[in-house]
Amino acid sequence: MKKTIIFAAMLCLTTLAAAQKSGVKKMSEEKNFHKNPIIKDIYTADPAPMVYGDTLYLYTTHDEDKLVNDFYTMYDWRCFSTKDMVNWTDHGKIFSLDDIEWADDRAWAPQAIERNGKFYLYCPVHKKNGGMAIAVGVSDSPVGPFKDIGQPLVDEGDWNDIDPTVFIDDDGQAYLYFGNPELRYVLLNEDMISYNKKIGVMKIPMTEKSFAKGSHNTGTTYGEGPWFYKRNGLYYMVYAAFAEGEKRNEHLAYSTAKTARGPWEYGGVLMEEGPCFTNHPGIADFKGHSYLFYHTDELPGGSLFHRSVCVAEFKYNDDGSITTINMCDGVSAIK
Repeated sequence: MKKTIIFAAMLCLTTLAAAQKSGVKKMSEEKNFHKNPIIKDIYTADPAPMVYGDTLYLYTTHDEDKLVNDFYTMYDWRCFSTKDMVNWTDHGKIFSLDDIEWADDRAWAPQAIERNGKFYLYCPVHKKNGGMAIAVGVSDSPVGPFKDIGQPLVDEGDWNDIDPTVFIDDDGQAYLYFGNPELRYVLLNEDMISYNKKIGVMKIPMTEKSFAKGSHNTGTTYGEGPWFYKRNGLYYMVYAAFAEGEKRNEHLAYSTAKTARGPWEYGGVLMEEGPCFTNHPGIADFKGHSYLFYHTDELPGGSLFHRSVCVAEFKYNDDGSITTINMCDGVSAIK
């Protein structure tokens, strides 16, 4: 019996050490309810959920505690996972600026997707020779580690190359939308690390019919942080938006279309502005429930540059429209 206890203790210590070494750790939480924000030990932002199998993976950016030059200080991307929306596993750092030889700053809003057994993480970064571009990390696992393809995927040489959102349509065509202040897209090739250069970068007309009248650079509400997906034959573009009038905090809005390339029609406000200047949407259907992921500044020490990822459950109307979703305390467990 004594030998068994000693062996069990050694096994526990070995398992714990391995988990700590890999960066994986269980995040304790209440049994039937997870209170926002989801991650409470570091600052996270720009949530990007991906459902794979019976698990929801949540990719985020990471706001460092210590700021450099009083600006967003972000060097890596993180991953968390859950099977029930209450018990979460922290997989730690899965990709960083150190893994991208040609980048030097701004590990900003990512999104991940699976294709043919490989996982692709699309990330905006600042290049060593100046300007923003979109990088791609590739992995055999949804929790990484991800390896950079060695060069930018999208590099137009301007600020617009940020906030990628990726989606594979029913016909197999993959789309990568992105942009601030304009919404643009490319048609990804099947390898997911290159795009159709004959068509090139396509620009969406920034009209009031598509995005409503607002205060951002194009005169519409569209600001940044697009999230592109399809549900019941309808295409959705959710994004961080600026209302009319004096510069205000971002709210979330959405537009819909009958095809993946538009034309887009403004749908309404998805979430009213909160106390944090930025917001960033991520939407997923998971085990019969629909969730909106967003970020606030509600952790202790929170600020414009120290944000926290949250989640709210919502329901679609019968016609596919979405009633404005309120920021909330958290979500209940699911099976």
